Amino acid sequence: MLYKIQKYKDGSAIAIWEITETEEQLRQACPLPHKDEEELRFIAHEQRRKERLVVYLLLENLFGKKIYLGYHDNGRPFLQNETGDVSISHTSRFACLIYHPEEHVGIDIENTLRNFSAVEKKALSEKERDYLHEKNRPVQLCIIWSAKEALYKYIGESGIDFSTQLEIEKFTPHKQGKLHAVYTGKSEKTIPYELSYELIEDHAMVWVVA
Repeated sequence: MLYKIQKYKDGSAIAIWEITETEEQLRQACPLPHKDEEELRFIAHEQRRKERLVVYLLLENLFGKKIYLGYHDNGRPFLQNETGDVSISHTSRFACLIYHPEEHVGIDIENTLRNFSAVEKKALSEKERDYLHEKNRPVQLCIIWSAKEALYKYIGESGIDFSTQLEIEKFTPHKQGKLHAVYTGKSEKTIPYELSYELIEDHAMVWVVA
């Protein structure tokens, strides 16, 4: 079911769907053209098919019409019959997308109950590990990982090292807020970014518009 749509003054919007339906219910709610139906048949995992159907439902609710997606070679989605940029993320419970009519965007959503021990070892810098607070550790880890995923989608370059090239500055998690991050490119040039985040039940959603 549609969880919420948040529209902003700059024309951007975030749409979230809570995946409570069966695949058949989603198919009935979102009939697809033959080409997209054929592509869906090549997705072996039922959850992945449901996520794809939910994205089409989110787009239809956001734009009030059928919106068709294409995918670049790097997997980044684009709108085929509408201008603007879009980024998509999902877990087993939620799917979300962010849209902006002019600016580049990136979004990610993660379950705060996930075990992030491997993420902490491989994707965090020493500086990031040092500021983790024992009380907030699970949520902090979730937000940091989600922020790095959102930035990775936004930047769109392959081979980015999450632990050395993407750094999230120290923060204390709240229900929602801002994050500051730095991306160090291959030329050693550093680029600062501001991201937004929101805790949604047992999930953390982070996005960037720039």
